[in-house]
Amino acid sequence: MDWLQALLLGILQGIAEFLPISSDGHLELGKALLKVEGADNLLFTVVVHGATVLSTLIIFRKEILRLLKGGFEFRMNEETHFILKLMVSMIPVAIVGFFMKDWVESFFNGDMAFVGAMLLLTAAFLFAGHFLGQKKEGKPVSYVTAFIIGVAQAIAVMPGLSRSGTTIATGLMLGVDKKKLAEFSFLMVIVPIIGANALELWDMRSAAVDSGTATVAGGVGTVELIIGFLAAFFTGLLACSWMINMVKKGKLIWFAVYCVVVGAIAIGIGLLK
Repeated sequence: MDWLQALLLGILQGIAEFLPISSDGHLELGKALLKVEGADNLLFTVVVHGATVLSTLIIFRKEILRLLKGGFEFRMNEETHFILKLMVSMIPVAIVGFFMKDWVESFFNGDMAFVGAMLLLTAAFLFAGHFLGQKKEGKPVSYVTAFIIGVAQAIAVMPGLSRSGTTIATGLMLGVDKKKLAEFSFLMVIVPIIGANALELWDMRSAAVDSGTATVAGGVGTVELIIGFLAAFFTGLLACSWMINMVKKGKLIWFAVYCVVVGAIAIGIGLLK
């Protein structure tokens, strides 16, 4: 991987992480088109995901501080309930992460046709959320809806199936208020991504120790990692802010159309390879 590939993939991750178009799917497509070997650049994927998590922490810093302050009051207030709902939403993806990790990772193999099919499924979720969602002011997130949205997040671990698109569309179909849904959808992913990245780094470190090598970076240099991180971080800041407004305005239908177009192209390219 050279610096230009790192820059382009970092920008792609920063944009696609928050827009309902699947960051993992676009990273897989980007690596395939740029001829970047995914197996040798797993650390890069971990780093750029970490960058977008940092973007989320900065965008939602006030909400996070409010939740922490309320949580440390050690009573069942609004903030404590919200934190518990976030924890409930993480249960399904934690089960997938612990018991199905190897199976899920087997799909991250650069198969453009598969990614394209998942993008079409993302489009189906977005269309459903748009046409079946609550048009007026919706309901708050309950423990039941938090778990169902969590199940949607667990399903969206596949490359090409957008996490934000799937969770937001599911919330809309459940009648959740758009403003509350945007905040919940982006906050619920922070701990799972941090946990997944930590486990990935630990596995990579263990593999490096077992093989007797001193590095886990594979074919990615330090400069490329820094460039990718900064590109993902700064584009993530912009994309996250924009996406929050798009959810509030209920204009996700255009992302569905985009996913249909890109998904069809990816399937075509994948089948012709």
